[in-house]
Amino acid sequence: MTDLAVRDSGPGVGTPLLLLHAFPLHAGMWRAQLDGALGETRVLAPDLPGFGASPAPLGAPALDTWADRVAEVLDGAGLERVVLGGLSMGGYLAMAFARRHGDRLAGLLLADTKASADAPGAVVNRERIAAAVLARRSVALLLEEKTEASLLGPESTPELVTEVRELIAAADPAGVAWAQRAMAARPDSFETLAQLTVPAAVVVGEYDALTGLADVQAMANALPDAELTVIPGVGHLSALEAPAAFNAAVTALLRRVG
Repeated sequence: MTDLAVRDSGPGVGTPLLLLHAFPLHAGMWRAQLDGALGETRVLAPDLPGFGASPAPLGAPALDTWADRVAEVLDGAGLERVVLGGLSMGGYLAMAFARRHGDRLAGLLLADTKASADAPGAVVNRERIAAAVLARRSVALLLEEKTEASLLGPESTPELVTEVRELIAAADPAGVAWAQRAMAARPDSFETLAQLTVPAAVVVGEYDALTGLADVQAMANALPDAELTVIPGVGHLSALEAPAAFNAAVTALLRRVG
């Protein structure tokens, strides 16, 4: 059994969908996928350790550790295989899960994320943030630096900005620091993607300031059976900014999975 908080849309039809949230948000970002918009598909979304209602993470930071926790979520729900989706950090984790538990994938959704490892400068910045939030015992730094501005497109509404700030403010400093260090240590995942034979979808917002089109095109090219969708007019949090377009891409993937 897992001690992670999990949002669950309830019994459904077909292959279930499990969604992994972005940094530094929590599973509440998937409200437009958990509310029945995906039809009769069962949708699950855990709060990763240190985010939302889940307890702070333990042990040395590594996405592989979280991948095993995701497998525990499946076990607790009585699910053998799922379509696994992740946005940004959730995408990094989905690729770690594919590396460690690939036999439990029926399909893969990678949104606003990349398969390459961090560049040296990004590693340094992640450690700066990790050390700062722990020293302050607060995630206020993420709001002071206008983190939400890098997550949203140029036409996002004030209401959405407020929602994203509230999602960020719910994070535990220990979870933020652990996640930053785990992401900094993640390996290149292109070899993992190349070995997957399940249907896959790659999604990105047109104005994503953190994930470039070249990054997502490289992932789509690496995957043997992938469809790429660029959602116009939105930024990094495409699932929140354009839920109808995002859900259309997810629905197309679920149909391919069968």
